Parts: sequence; C-alpha cells; structure tokens
Amino acid sequence: MMEDEMIKTDYKKIPPYKTKDGSIIRELLHPDTHGETLNQSLAEATVPPGAKTLCHHHVNFSEIYHVTRGTGELTVGKDACEIHKGDTVYIPPGTPHWVRNTGVTDLRILCCCAPPYTHEGTLLHEA
Repeated sequence: MMEDEMIKTDYKKIPPYKTKDGSIIRELLHPDTHGETLNQSLAEATVPPGAKTLCHHHVNFSEIYHVTRGTGELTVGKDACEIHKGDTVYIPPGTPHWVRNTGVTDLRILCCCAPPYTHEGTLLHEA
C-alpha cells in the first residue's frame, strides 16, 4: 500500500471477536490488516448491559477511549468516573483500567491505541 492511498473499512464486513479483557472488539483499522504505515489502531469495544471488562493494562501502548453509545463506569488507576456518550478518556501505558456498563443498552467505545494494540502487550490483573 502506498502512503498516499486512502484506507477504508466496511463496518459490516469486520467480524467481532472477544478480546482478553472480555469486551467484544471490532478492529476498524490495524496495521496487521491495513498496512504497516499505520502506527496506531482503532477498534470498537462493546460491553453488554451489566457486564464489565477484566482489569488490565497495556505494557507498551497508550489508549484513548471515546464513548459512542451508552453509559458506564470507568476506572483508570485509582480514579473512577461515570462515562457517557461523547466522553473521551486518555489511558497511559502501564495503567490498570476496566469499564462496567451501568446502562440498559450496549456500551460502545472507540479505542485508539498508539502504537497499535497487541494481545501480547495486554496483561490481565487478578480480581
């Protein structure tokens, strides 16, 4: 792929999968699929009503959460806050975090990782 080529994905053609933290993920853009020129990744996480992700941290990448649907509670390190549609939160590398859906509809979060997300760079914490 050339650097000046547009990269576009079709949401309906991206299969979801369950990731290490228990959320359902769709990798919207990732260098493994869309070319090595990407130095970040973008995924959509879905957390069903009443569910929560496992506490985890990322060893070598930061993450930005942008809530596109629903409500929940996000814990980052020792801080916790309510999150709602439109909210954006930065999570530094190495910082434990988890999210819980407190609403009645799916909680959907765009997750941008830089450098790109890897399963190997994600470590789960004991409950």
